[in-house]
Formats: sequence, C-alpha cells, structure tokens
Amino acid sequence: MAVRPFIPYSDPRLHRPAEPVEAVNEAVRMIWDDMIDTMEAMPGVGLAAPQIGIMLRLAVVDASDKRGQAVRMANPEILYASVQLRSHDEASPNLPGVWAPVKRPRAVTVRFLNEQGQIEDRDFVGLWATSVQHQIDHLEGRVYVDYLTPLRRRMLVARSAKLARRG
Repeated sequence: MAVRPFIPYSDPRLHRPAEPVEAVNEAVRMIWDDMIDTMEAMPGVGLAAPQIGIMLRLAVVDASDKRGQAVRMANPEILYASVQLRSHDEASPNLPGVWAPVKRPRAVTVRFLNEQGQIEDRDFVGLWATSVQHQIDHLEGRVYVDYLTPLRRRMLVARSAKLARRG
C-alpha cells in the first residue's frame, strides 16, 4: 500500500464534516490500508481520512503496545461516553510540532461499520478511547485545538507554521 501526505491545518477540508460511507467495498478497504501505512509511518495511534484529504467518514485506530491491531471504522458514532474524564496530550500531523492536553471521556462505546461492512458496537478505554474520539472529531471537521482557548489555539497554530517555515 502507500503512505499518503497530510493536508495542512489551513486546508478548508480539515474544517468541514466528511461524507458518510455508503458501503464497505474494495476501494474503502484500500483506503484503510493506506491509512494504516500512513498512521504507522507517523507513528501515531489513529488517523481519519480527512487528514489525508479523503472526505469520507473513515478512521483507523491502533493504540496497542505491539501494533498491528488496527480497528477499521466507517461512519463511527459515539453511543455512550463515560462521565469520568481523562487528560492526554494530543497532536496532529496536520499541525506538526505542537501538542496540547485535552480532556475527554475515559471510555466510549462506538458504533461503526467494520471491515466486513457489518455494524459493530465496541467499547474503547484509555488511549484507545482518546484516539477514537480524536478521529471522530476529524470526521466532524474539528481539530483538537478547537478545544483550547482562542489565544492558546492561535499560539499553537502560529508556532506550528513557524516550525514548518524553518523546515
């Protein structure tokens, strides 16, 4: 498969909702394969299709210790979120070189179409839950910096741009 390039934070596609997937077919499976290759190359624990310019509601998550346990999701939606929150430093290859702590529910139950095109409900906890929520945000046109104060967001975006200019 292939490692795909990331679109920059300034790209309008990153800030609008992705389109639903009508059916899981070979084309969708090939996109997932590329997404996993791209996620592993970062390295990261998740990736949403809009991050690489594909405006479909597709995500992959792998927060396992050994890797190779990626969950492929089409049209993921959160059915349940725990009241207990967990803070984790989040980052995005679309905004390289910066990160910030974000509080999210510690556990979520998510419904999605799996690789076989079947509806699946799955519980995610800890880093898995954080990554799934982060990817679903991307599918909705949100980036983790949207959870920060406007001043903090502007500072991180400016710092990332400065780092990019330095190369």
